[in-house]
Amino acid sequence: MNDMTTPWHKSSYSNEAGTCVEVREGPNTLVRDNQNPHLDVLGFPTRAWADFLSGIRAN
Repeated sequence: MNDMTTPWHKSSYSNEAGTCVEVREGPNTLVRDNQNPHLDVLGFPTRAWADFLSGIRAN
């Protein structure tokens, strides 16, 4: 479970139109749609999220 006091932050890959995802980091990394924050979030183990970011940065 994530620390609910950890703030959401906007992805650095956000576009100028404001369409983006927001991320909350903690024991698990949570990801949500910034335009629909009331909808469900996706959760990833921290290591899996780090591997994902590493993969997209390599491309």
